[in-house]
Amino acid sequence: MHIKANTLPPQVKPHILQNMSLPKPTIVIFDMDGTSVRHINLYLLHILERLDDAAYATTRLFTWIFKRHAKGPAIPEWEHYKNRKKPRLFVHRAIHRLRRKDVDQIVEPCPGIYDVLDFLKNHDIPLALASNGLGKGYGHDILKKFELDSYFSATIFREHIKHSKPDPESLLLCLKKMKITPGKEDVIWYIGDRPKDVKAALNAAKQLDCTVEPIAYGVNAAISILKAGLSPDHIIMSHFDMKEVLEERLGSATAKKRLAKQSHKKD
Repeated sequence: MHIKANTLPPQVKPHILQNMSLPKPTIVIFDMDGTSVRHINLYLLHILERLDDAAYATTRLFTWIFKRHAKGPAIPEWEHYKNRKKPRLFVHRAIHRLRRKDVDQIVEPCPGIYDVLDFLKNHDIPLALASNGLGKGYGHDILKKFELDSYFSATIFREHIKHSKPDPESLLLCLKKMKITPGKEDVIWYIGDRPKDVKAALNAAKQLDCTVEPIAYGVNAAISILKAGLSPDHIIMSHFDMKEVLEERLGSATAKKRLAKQSHKKD
């Protein structure tokens, strides 16, 4: 089905949809909860997600009251964030204290995530992680426990930012921390499992000269992909599927064999 650019929602950049085939990435940013690791206790995940949504709604309210009609400032350099006074985030910290469990009793790596990360790392693709979750006492512990920290050249958590997703601040700050200024030839994939992850990628596209591709991991984010007028290529259901997609885009011996078999069957 061909989708005309002038029928697309105004928040979606036309250049994202000119080629319905998903272009290969030059930079990949991952969400954490539900994407890189999955919660063993889904009830706790639900609480944390509701908390993030409520915090974002409150932030928007105060922004509307005190900065009405004001255009937000550009994202400062990483040094500004690193040296600024950190927000207290009392409620976030309280929830993580109440859990009283080691992170390996709460979450586990999503199946296939290491294969995807290894593949991207072997192809010299810069990797980052942008999460609404708290880093201290939670996110950093997860990365260390499951030996994920060596893959990411930048990790952004809730205490680093003023505005949580779907605001694009965390994604843009990842690029600042990585000291990368994307050019027009760059393609950023942002992989997340929630509608706010898709929206964050689309919002980041408004502030960057490069192409930004939201990748929905699982059913929850998939609906937002379709609502945005993006092709089903932007939806994956597992990291095993993601590995195959990356092999086809970036090239591998496995992908060449698979394509050769498909071609042989057609003949």
